[in-house]
Amino acid sequence: MARLSHLLQSPRALIIFEAAARLRSFTRAGEELHMQQPSVSAAIKGLEAGLGVQLFLRGHRQVDLTAAGARLYSDVTKALHDMENSISAVRQMGQQSHVTISTSSAFSYYWMMPRLHLLRARHPEIDLRMQNSDREPELASENLSLGIRLGDGNYPGYETAKIADEIIYPVASPRVMAAAKNLRSIPTLMSERLIHLEEPIRQRPNWSDWFAHHGIRDRDVSAGLRLNDYALVLQAAVSGEGFAFGWEHIVRNLLDRGMLAARREWSWRTGQGIYLLWSSHAPLSDHAIAVRDWIIDVAREGPEAEAAR
Repeated sequence: MARLSHLLQSPRALIIFEAAARLRSFTRAGEELHMQQPSVSAAIKGLEAGLGVQLFLRGHRQVDLTAAGARLYSDVTKALHDMENSISAVRQMGQQSHVTISTSSAFSYYWMMPRLHLLRARHPEIDLRMQNSDREPELASENLSLGIRLGDGNYPGYETAKIADEIIYPVASPRVMAAAKNLRSIPTLMSERLIHLEEPIRQRPNWSDWFAHHGIRDRDVSAGLRLNDYALVLQAAVSGEGFAFGWEHIVRNLLDRGMLAARREWSWRTGQGIYLLWSSHAPLSDHAIAVRDWIIDVAREGPEAEAAR
């Protein structure tokens, strides 16, 4: 962090940069941040000067990110989002009227969101908060009620309930799947465009691991699109950018809705699982117990019960 203070004249410049990049306008960024446009422009120029690289291409009515700007925007957005979550969690410490669950963005978006109406129908009084992060925080010390983790189920200091087995198979948009006419065997998938997940902290299986499981080793499968968040990977697959890893517990809803197609016959059961965690030492509130039991019930009912709703 001491080095960061030498790289940046003002950390606030990153907030200004994020707003300008998101809105593609120095004027609108100023309006959002209650600043004058010249002040926004000056802050961006100062940031560019400090970094020694141009971040924006200036147009008449809008600005666009350079390659360097796009890289910085991706990382700054995630960092500011994590800071916002952390500050929010600290402010809420000691409050017992809400339940906070720590998950990945993909689990929140693709598993929790389609089912939240069921929780709301059963427990309308519960104030649920989902905290997404690219790390896996210690629940009790950060005042988190519950957590979702992928692993072997061995989590000292925690109670666990298995939500699903880890099952992985290739998925793509129906259009891309139909266009892959030569996709007759697993080796032929290597000639298709692959979408890679590169998480900065979590260890996850990758395409090389998947091919190795199916007996294909020492082959370069690194080409393709690379993203650092699984929610983005799935969005890219839905948009037709290529073939992605499909974790079954996440993609099932997208398959049921026809947004993705899968080669389930090429499944890999890794022996790992998706687990719901809560602290063995910090008692859960009544609301947290209700959310925990609801997640377990929904997971055990399976896709057939969900489809019948």
